[in-house]
Amino acid sequence: MGYPGQPDQGGQAAYPVDAYGQPRQQWQAGQPIPGPYPPVMDPNAVDPRAAAAGAQQLPQVDPEADPYQQLPWVSDGTPTAEEFARRRLAKPAEPTATMGPRALLRKGTGGLVRMAPGKREQEYKRDVEMVRRNFGGLRQVTVVNPKGGAGKTVAVLLLAMTFGQKRGGYVLAWDNNETQGTLGMRAQQDFHARTVRDMMRDLHLFRGSHGRVGDLSQYVRAQGEGMFDVLASDESATAGEMLTAGAFAEIREIVSRFYKLIFVDTGNNVRAQNWQAAMDATDQLVITMSARNDSAETAARMLDHLEQSGRQRLVRQAISVVTMPPTRKDIDLPAIQRHFAARTRAVLLAPYEKLIDSGEPLRYGHLSNGTRDSWLKIAAAVAEGL
Repeated sequence: MGYPGQPDQGGQAAYPVDAYGQPRQQWQAGQPIPGPYPPVMDPNAVDPRAAAAGAQQLPQVDPEADPYQQLPWVSDGTPTAEEFARRRLAKPAEPTATMGPRALLRKGTGGLVRMAPGKREQEYKRDVEMVRRNFGGLRQVTVVNPKGGAGKTVAVLLLAMTFGQKRGGYVLAWDNNETQGTLGMRAQQDFHARTVRDMMRDLHLFRGSHGRVGDLSQYVRAQGEGMFDVLASDESATAGEMLTAGAFAEIREIVSRFYKLIFVDTGNNVRAQNWQAAMDATDQLVITMSARNDSAETAARMLDHLEQSGRQRLVRQAISVVTMPPTRKDIDLPAIQRHFAARTRAVLLAPYEKLIDSGEPLRYGHLSNGTRDSWLKIAAAVAEGL
């Protein structure tokens, strides 16, 4: 027997059989040799074998309108490309553990023993999926507490690190302090030391359709393994005037062209124009505090101010983060948790980390596993509100 479309020794052509197990076409000597594809069928014809089996006649189709309807493999029950593509959307029915002792058992037995993920791994994967989901546009997370030392800057850095690591970039941490901020000091240094003041001076370079990512890199500081950038505030306590609401809005419009997530660190003056402008642009509010009554009371009074200024919904959807000290001795944690659980969407605890307490620049890879896991949980709660 010859190849399809070529006559064999008996003068007949061998073709692949159709869906009914019959040759698609017989070739006669002297006739043109068809191509290797099945012949075009009349779309309005009824296959006698299908009719005998009780099949319903397909509706008439205009061949000029949709030529693919002429092809027999579309209508004879053979799977289509669309059906094949849908298989990619199906998740594995039996996921296998990739973390902890269950994963070690699988590796130790060469894959002979496979166990489903444990509860901790399942929670971890759910948190990662929440952080990675599409938010449908630019989102701003603003971290607040008028009291100094309440953990705002650390929270901005760790949230930006976590989202940057799990999402792969397009994350900005912005120090919107009205005077001198410390975000640039706690972040990794870059090839330049420019701040938001330098960007304000050069705003004309970005107006209209001007400005590219490469141009913006002269003002933001790349954080390497953290997979995010930092826009630092003025690191001089005496230079320049305070930022206005208009300056905040203009800078935000520019950075929104290049980032999907913006984490804003705020100062301690709730009456400052740039503080109020940050509140107006906020999609998710994060309230930070140390596990001390003075830090918590300052945060509570700030919530009173936000509610009185018509931002009740922002407060109700907020996340409260309580940073733990080295020891729980002499702290009134239950009272703090009760108060903020009644006023905000969730209250989460951030464990003590010696590296954070040292005041040195933070690196994601140097954090303990417990700290990374806790901030992933906090990041997932933030992402749920976005």
